[in-house]
Amino acid sequence: MSAALEIKGLRVSYGRLQAVDQVDLSIPEGGLQALLGSNGAGKSSILNAAMGLVPSHGAVYLNGADISKMAPEERLARGLCLVPEQRFLFGTMTVSENLELGAWRRREGVRSRLERVYELLPRLRERARQKAGTMSGGERQMLAIGRALMSDPKVLMLDEPSLGLAPLIVRDILTLISELRNSGLTVLLVEQNAKAALRVADSGMVLDLGKITLRGDAELLAADPRVVATYLGEA
Repeated sequence: MSAALEIKGLRVSYGRLQAVDQVDLSIPEGGLQALLGSNGAGKSSILNAAMGLVPSHGAVYLNGADISKMAPEERLARGLCLVPEQRFLFGTMTVSENLELGAWRRREGVRSRLERVYELLPRLRERARQKAGTMSGGERQMLAIGRALMSDPKVLMLDEPSLGLAPLIVRDILTLISELRNSGLTVLLVEQNAKAALRVADSGMVLDLGKITLRGDAELLAADPRVVATYLGEA
């Protein structure tokens, strides 16, 4: 199976700090890969570099095409989309307005994509006229994902989608991510909740100080004593 997203020899530095050091990853079409690691391990830097938001060295391929030199807007137009940890919603705009902004690069088929988002996330339909800034944390995360889907992505990258959310909302978010993968979307998931992430992922990687230290099948990683002791809270 061909790779939807492939990264080779990625390096990201902030001054003298080497945040990402020679990272390789490959996600097959329709795959869901979890990227695990502690705070400061370099997870967000990988996503930002793949999206072209920070300077980096190495190569990024989307469906076999080298997008390493493209601007973020061009990568988005090609089908790569990032939902950042901060979400960056427009709080004074309504839910429907935020969603339609997500389609600014792909104006054709906007209504059908909006209907698809509402089908996946019926709560957003109920709150279509509500201002985004008045929503709960879980609803804002759903809106951020819905807005990303409006760009009709081929590969969706998610940075800590469960951060700060109640357990029941985390379950809903991860169920949604699993449904998106089942629909054929390729997903790269950065998540501190390692147990939940490995439960929905096909494969996973563990990042430590900018380097990949473990990678493999999600079930095997969830049973690996090193992962259990460090990330699953079970000695």
